[in-house]
Amino acid sequence: MIKKVITALFVILSLSNTKAQDSTLLELMVDTINAHTSQVVSGTFKATQIVNTPTVESPAKKALQFMIMHRFGRLNEGAYALFGLDNAGIRFAFDYGITDKLAIGVGRSSFEKVYDASFKWKVVRQKQNGVPVSVSAYGMIANSVQKYSDKPYLNAKYRTIYTSQLLIARKFNSKLSLQLTPSWVHFNLVPTPADKNDVFALGVGGRMKLTNRISINAEYNYLPSGQVVSSDVFSSLSMGVDIETGGHVFQLIFTNSEGMNSPYYLTKTRGSWEKGDIYFGFNVTRIFNLKK
Repeated sequence: MIKKVITALFVILSLSNTKAQDSTLLELMVDTINAHTSQVVSGTFKATQIVNTPTVESPAKKALQFMIMHRFGRLNEGAYALFGLDNAGIRFAFDYGITDKLAIGVGRSSFEKVYDASFKWKVVRQKQNGVPVSVSAYGMIANSVQKYSDKPYLNAKYRTIYTSQLLIARKFNSKLSLQLTPSWVHFNLVPTPADKNDVFALGVGGRMKLTNRISINAEYNYLPSGQVVSSDVFSSLSMGVDIETGGHVFQLIFTNSEGMNSPYYLTKTRGSWEKGDIYFGFNVTRIFNLKK
């Protein structure tokens, strides 16, 4: 199943060569363009996340984004737990556009009680008759404050995880956008000597617009074996539906990842689609204009 998903995405990527131009989701979500001068392609994605993976989009200058990411329990918990709806995890985050190219953010996750700080820098923007892709650099530092009575040595240094991602996206036409995301995660402390401090993953994802306000999204983050060996982990596979409702973006999601920030869905996904370890959830995004 996973191989078919990757193959289909890359077939589309190789066959499509249509020039891209589309209106933005929100003027506050992406940088404003002048089609007669710069011909910069905008609105590659509706939101700043495909599902879990960050997109090349970010808040514009002096715009504040508030996002809630919510995941219920596993569907295979059965009727007794209302197919996971009795349990839930949450992450909320604020992202602020310092300039149209640079944004910073902070977040807090209930999963392992993680605080995170991040930045996103738009390195290159796709142009209709020029640069074929948009490229953004994304970095995150995460720190867990989960208490372990049997591990008093776990101070802040050992609890810190660093993530770097290169977001390479292309909008092929008004309906289809794809993104390739190579990722690097560094752990200051790993459970066993056999586990790697530096973990690499490769993500691919995309958006297919159905109407002006609705699109379907999917992403797959491949985690090569031999890097995390002390526990059973899987590559993260997620899909969902984006619904734009004025100033909000509402995403309905199915994923095998319980963690919602970069180091956790990339390296700590313990759910298996084949076993029904699927988390239903949603992302809600709201943009506030702080300009005078």
